Amino acid sequence: MAAATKADGSWGDVMADGRLPRFILICLGVWISAADSLVTATIMPSVGADLGGYAYFGWATAGFLLGSVLAGASSGLLALRFGLRRATAAAALLYAVGCALSAAGPDIWSFLIGRLLQGMGGGWVVGFCSVAIGLLFPDRLLPRVYAAITAVWGVASLLGPMIGGIFADLGAWRWVFWLFAIQALGVAWAAFVMLPRGDQNQADSRVAWPQLTLIAAGVSAIGLADMAHDFARSAALIALGIALLAAMVWVDGRSAVRLLPKGTGNLRSIAGAGLATMFLLTTASMGFSIYGPAILQTLAGFSALAAGYVIAGEAAAWTVLGLIVAHLTGAWPVRMIRLGAVVATLGVLLSALVFPSGSVLGVIVAGLFLGGGFGLAWAFMSQRILAALPLEERAIGAAAMTTVRLTGAAVGAAAAGAVANLVGFSEGLSEVTAKAAGLWVFVSILPVAMLGVWTAWRLTAERT
Repeated sequence: MAAATKADGSWGDVMADGRLPRFILICLGVWISAADSLVTATIMPSVGADLGGYAYFGWATAGFLLGSVLAGASSGLLALRFGLRRATAAAALLYAVGCALSAAGPDIWSFLIGRLLQGMGGGWVVGFCSVAIGLLFPDRLLPRVYAAITAVWGVASLLGPMIGGIFADLGAWRWVFWLFAIQALGVAWAAFVMLPRGDQNQADSRVAWPQLTLIAAGVSAIGLADMAHDFARSAALIALGIALLAAMVWVDGRSAVRLLPKGTGNLRSIAGAGLATMFLLTTASMGFSIYGPAILQTLAGFSALAAGYVIAGEAAAWTVLGLIVAHLTGAWPVRMIRLGAVVATLGVLLSALVFPSGSVLGVIVAGLFLGGGFGLAWAFMSQRILAALPLEERAIGAAAMTTVRLTGAAVGAAAAGAVANLVGFSEGLSEVTAKAAGLWVFVSILPVAMLGVWTAWRLTAERT
């Protein structure tokens, strides 16, 4: 009877046979990356004041996300070549080094280099945790394990703003990064002690380096628009970045090693329309989390803690509505994809209307629309994309959704930074610059969100 209980796929089964310490390790590895963005968004006004970094708000997030894209795409290869134990421990150490550099750095450039290293280390840790789940847990336990990982992201949306807000309000934002560095050192030690060596020296796997290089170049070009301080040069750099990202899709479709499923460059295909919708809506959403806390602290007089929690409502709405609609079948998934795209776009529009006035209630409503739209649509978009792919393409498709989401977030962060700086945000955080950023960061990206509504309709169109 006891043996049967151990194999029933319950939570007790997850913890049985010595799996509990490894399960905790995996959750902690995901946590340090999941909490990072919300923590950093909350403390960035303090960072800008101390380091003179108002011009680089977007890069604090874009650099982290860019590092995550590059790391995530190569994590499977590195786990094979160096073994899961050494690869995970080294990734956690790299994340810790990045945290230490951001914490101790005397200027904004050392801070941003630290953010890039955090993105790479954190991206690798999450990627290696995914590999560890597949190696350490039998199939019957995977739904429970992935549910726990989802819960970790939910907890991060609640605790991230609290951690960042408390330290920022105490004038000790640097200690946020020391705290995460200590956690990363714990992950590195536990990984080296607990994880299996795994297969090593398997060099036959390849990484799509040409495509990753084009992604890095495209995001960097858009990010450099932050520093142009001139509309024509900023527009040219953003156009160059978009062209490089489009070139990535073209190159990927003709490469032996691909990041994206076949046909992604064709918006008439389900994969093409679906991944485009994910990219466009994610890009359009990033200004809310990056500039929201700073605007609320300036115009509404909020503390860092209070502003962080108002902005975190977006993530909470995503989680709650995603759970509410998860059971829907039949014609409802199509309706939810379309409705979600429209609702998220309305969230961007509402943000443009309410942020310049510093209306707290308005910002909460805008966040509920923005996050709620993603909650309504995201799981059904993912399901529709994967269902349309042949079996041999599904692994690429699943990985591509993460790559596209992170790339869209990085592009959105960089583009928001460019627009904010053009309207004076780089000169310092004041009522005038906060109002200007609160308007134009969202107005400028609204066409991108509307394009996402169009591709969502293409994704759900009947095909003959």
